[in-house]
Amino acid sequence: MNRPDPPSVRHLELGTVRRPGPGAGARRRAEAGIDGSLWRWLRPLGGATILGVVVATLGGGPVVDALRATDGTALAMGTGVAFLTTVCAAWRWRLVAGRLEAALTMPSAVAACYRSQFLNVTLPGGVLGDVGRGVHHGRRVDDVGRGLRTVAWERASGQVVLVVLTVSVLLVTRPFAAPGIGSPAWALVAAAALAVGVALSARSGGQGIGGRVGRVVTADGRALLGPTASGGIVLASLAVVGGHVATFVIAARAVGVALPVVELLPIALLVLLVSAVPLNLAGWGPREGAAAWAFGAAGLGAGQGLSVAVAYGAIVFVATLPGAVLLLVGPSRRPTLRMPPGTGPRRGAGSPSVGDAVGGTVRG
Repeated sequence: MNRPDPPSVRHLELGTVRRPGPGAGARRRAEAGIDGSLWRWLRPLGGATILGVVVATLGGGPVVDALRATDGTALAMGTGVAFLTTVCAAWRWRLVAGRLEAALTMPSAVAACYRSQFLNVTLPGGVLGDVGRGVHHGRRVDDVGRGLRTVAWERASGQVVLVVLTVSVLLVTRPFAAPGIGSPAWALVAAAALAVGVALSARSGGQGIGGRVGRVVTADGRALLGPTASGGIVLASLAVVGGHVATFVIAARAVGVALPVVELLPIALLVLLVSAVPLNLAGWGPREGAAAWAFGAAGLGAGQGLSVAVAYGAIVFVATLPGAVLLLVGPSRRPTLRMPPGTGPRRGAGSPSVGDAVGGTVRG
């Protein structure tokens, strides 16, 4: 005798749970894809809009003046500082990757960081190079999710150090002329705005994977919070921030800003912090808006702030050109590991897929 089909509704003690239809998963994936695709377009569009408004308001003169003033000396100095900064960033990534059982060599890390930096400053969104770096490393260790997480933690740790340093310096120095700008309340609002921007960048990947991601984040956090690893990561992050600030000072000097470094420091940190918001066009947009506002609020002139930001962008672009050379030469020559038939790449316990790790936005 044939057994009756199971009911579509099961009665449990805590209520009634309805089985999702056979097409529910496909519909959720399609909705997430549309949402992620929209966000991928909104990020560069937002950056272009900010840049357009700033240039329309202040005129194109500061941009032209900045490009003319950025001479070979400034470019050479910026390239040298960028090399040291890249080495420190690669060291930080190597520390993180080692703790997450996805070790890599220092030469490979430096080369991958240079390639990702060049892609970040030439492709919309400003993060495609970093995700490409994570995917490539994940393939090398046969765990794409883990490779992406090493990059995500490496970048996140740097941003945490930048936020803490920026807020601390702003609270101590109070550099801006407008009343209330240097207040603790303003600092909290700025930090909250940055957190909202970061959360929006990953919003499309948070559907249906919260528990799994929470377990992975907890495990990774425990691995990275050891005194040896965390101390090295913080030190490397401070060195990276120092390199970016030095580049900002070089740009300021190139366009004729004679402000002492101590007074320029809080402005540089604020601009770097706003630049981290994932709403830009290959790094352009928020940086120029923040620089114009900060210089204007400090009584130095918004036009001069725009010039410094443009010079900074030009210096960074030239400094990342070694990454273009490495892209032409090609990534590592290491042979690809062959997997036995019927097996796939190891993901590791609880490791998210590529889409999960990057918030469903396919950043690279």
